[in-house]
Amino acid sequence: MKKGIHPKYIDATIQCACGNIIKTKATKELIKVEICAKCHPFFTGKQKFVDTAGRVDKFLRKYKKK
Repeated sequence: MKKGIHPKYIDATIQCACGNIIKTKATKELIKVEICAKCHPFFTGKQKFVDTAGRVDKFLRKYKKK
């Protein structure tokens, strides 16, 4: 195996938009995510729209029945 070509494997922190923080190991020190297991609709049973740059509103305006 060649030496010096693999990235460093360090302690990492994963931050969710809901405020949940997870400690793990990865090649990056900080990873930010929008949805985690604590706030994902599949695990919580609650429906939640994740609006990224107004896509939900744009979809509703486009396909709104008159």
